[in-house]
Amino acid sequence: MAARRGTNLDRVGGFNDAVVLDAIRRTERLSRVELAEATGLSGQAISNIIRRLLDAGLVREAGRQKSTGLGKPRTLLELEPSGQYAVGVHLDPAVVTVVVLDLTGEVVARRSVGTPYADDPDVLIDRIVATIEDVISQAGAPRERVIGAGIAAPGPIDVERGVVVDPPNLSAWHLVPLRDELRERTGLPVLLDKDVTAAAAAEKWAGGSDRHGSFVFFYLGTGIGAGLVIGDEVVRGSSSNVGEIGHVIVDPDGPVCYCGRRGCVGETSQPRYLVQQAVQAGVLAQGIDLDDRQAVDAAFARLCSVAESGPGVAREIVAALAERIAKVVEDIANLLDLERVVFGGPHWEQLAPFFSDAVQTALKERFLVRSVHPFEVAGTALGADVGAIGAASLVLDQTFSPNPSVLLPEGQLVAER
Repeated sequence: MAARRGTNLDRVGGFNDAVVLDAIRRTERLSRVELAEATGLSGQAISNIIRRLLDAGLVREAGRQKSTGLGKPRTLLELEPSGQYAVGVHLDPAVVTVVVLDLTGEVVARRSVGTPYADDPDVLIDRIVATIEDVISQAGAPRERVIGAGIAAPGPIDVERGVVVDPPNLSAWHLVPLRDELRERTGLPVLLDKDVTAAAAAEKWAGGSDRHGSFVFFYLGTGIGAGLVIGDEVVRGSSSNVGEIGHVIVDPDGPVCYCGRRGCVGETSQPRYLVQQAVQAGVLAQGIDLDDRQAVDAAFARLCSVAESGPGVAREIVAALAERIAKVVEDIANLLDLERVVFGGPHWEQLAPFFSDAVQTALKERFLVRSVHPFEVAGTALGADVGAIGAASLVLDQTFSPNPSVLLPEGQLVAER
């Protein structure tokens, strides 16, 4: 994807610095001449910006291009990984994961801790704070270079107030001011976003050079959700709660959801429901406590293992899940004219074998504009930590990605068309 264009007006140096940083991040290494061509900035503007970025320790010189015989070789520039760090926290009903990313989006430290069974917010917040401090220390990151912490939490959330509202799988969490609690206890700037939005941001920032354009990140965890990137921009919706797809009906004769309807994809994708199906079919032994998350997760892992071993009822249960999810992805892709779906989340590794060539082919064949452009089906390359990586990526994205709003006179709004 083409780099964003800068402006040669002196008053928007901050925007132009971000444009240059973004161009270097996307291409990994560029010369000053190539940066001027990519951004539309003048050679003098590029020289001034690079001087500032070098002085700030955000970029570094990375050797020279091979000579073409038309003048001296050009000096290449790349991001300085240790220039800044960001902390990412993923709050999942089963586990809390904390990572530290460097400026290039690489994980330099990580740690996971179990979510207390009672879900008590104060107990868990204390545990998160202690883990953040441990991971920063483990990363060897100077505190002054840690620019902030991002939190990826299950929705719904209130971004304006920094509040986790009523996540369905954390029963004790009602209007918890998680952002402000972490900011007060760590002394770091903190932002809060939905877990699926964070996962989409992770793919955009750290997922590789091919993770641009328009795609849906389909999150498979204790619950399911969809994070959206449209035209290389993370989509949040009017209240930053985009991606609540759990109540799309995929089986009118399915189980009753807490919303009162039958066959919602969220309910029929829950490990608890799949384990219950397996117990009833005799695939798993009786006596599993369906209210014990850890017991359910262990049983779900056994179900997937049995299903992968060969044909039978276990495989039919998990394959049916893949078909239900594929139907939802198909609808989203056709509605929004997307280029790809990226699957990920804590349960993706277990479920990946069941998103076989047949499911992928069906998805591609059902994509209505396939004659115009293809539709790609991929798994995240970021592993089970994608939510935490995404939370830290949101901090990097907010800090370093170009924001055209800084170009507007104070108080002026422009309506997009």
